[in-house]
Amino acid sequence: MEAALRQIIDRVRDSADRRALLRIRGGGTKDFHGPGAPAHAGEPLDMRPLAGIVSYEPSELVVTALAGTPLAELEALLAQHGQSLPFEPPRFAPGGTVGGMVAAGLSGPARASVGAVRDYVLGVEIINGKGELLRFGGQVMKNVAGYDVSRLMAGSWGQLGIITEVSLKVLPVPPAEATLRFDCGQAEALARLHAWGGQPLPLNASCWVQDGGGAGRLYVRLRGARAAVQAACRSMGGAPQDAPTVPADWQACRDQRLPWFTARAADHALWRLSVPQTAPVLALPAGVAPPLVEWHGGLRWVQAPARHGDELRALARQVGGSASCFVAAGADGTGAAALFDANDGALAIVHQRLRQAFDPAGILNPGRLV
Repeated sequence: MEAALRQIIDRVRDSADRRALLRIRGGGTKDFHGPGAPAHAGEPLDMRPLAGIVSYEPSELVVTALAGTPLAELEALLAQHGQSLPFEPPRFAPGGTVGGMVAAGLSGPARASVGAVRDYVLGVEIINGKGELLRFGGQVMKNVAGYDVSRLMAGSWGQLGIITEVSLKVLPVPPAEATLRFDCGQAEALARLHAWGGQPLPLNASCWVQDGGGAGRLYVRLRGARAAVQAACRSMGGAPQDAPTVPADWQACRDQRLPWFTARAADHALWRLSVPQTAPVLALPAGVAPPLVEWHGGLRWVQAPARHGDELRALARQVGGSASCFVAAGADGTGAAALFDANDGALAIVHQRLRQAFDPAGILNPGRLV
């Protein structure tokens, strides 16, 4: 891998000298996401040649992998030892990579209970916009001093540096799992989730969705010790979901393959509203269908035309959250809006200063985040 790494470093240094923009790319599974997607500006820099597991210590719950390593390969290795990435990184198509997983910073249904990608990043090796190879963090939880740059890379979309290697904390697969269904409206679902959140229950994931007939259903996944899961099933009630397809249904939720996602109208964008879990039902614009609710109320997916963007952002801000366009309208999802509101002065200043420090020439993934 030394040759592949050297080639990438030389490429970045040459691009910095020429002020040539670079588009960092792994498996391309998230090309739909971000401003101007999928035709992001810059010369493509393929990270897939930099692949392989550097080290794995199952007893220490730590794995280190090169950025171009297929995510499926890493998860298969962990599964052999009864371990997993608890935050359930979504995959929207085959071919996702470990580096892309960290750079995107996206988490699946269990995020509200187990934490986000950044919470499992122990250390990273990156190439900054000047072609310098830098290493931050390490392979244990207590060796971080000063700024936690390794976790800063999670969700930076490659604009602060090119991830070449990452060390991750992993966890054993819980011994027991169960899914319960509750037939209820959105307000009742949020109230139930809020009440359960204050109890010692092994809540792992939740999803409320309204079907085409207007019936609302809340699905709650429990994970943990067998006795705890069984006790929770008895105390919470609901209808146990025992069909063999239940695990696949949660994977479909993670990967946005549920009918609610796939039936999105061509002129509707998919909006991601991150709000406090205790936020009430939002008064969506007229004609906009109820959301799909995840993360115990903290994540609300909304399908609406782009013209409702300002209203959705305002609604999210009113309850202390934010809204962004996750997939733009149109069959190919091109032209998505900024991933965060560039009009937020404080956020824009912080991002500008970080980019100036890590990529002064501004050549890495231009326009991908703002």
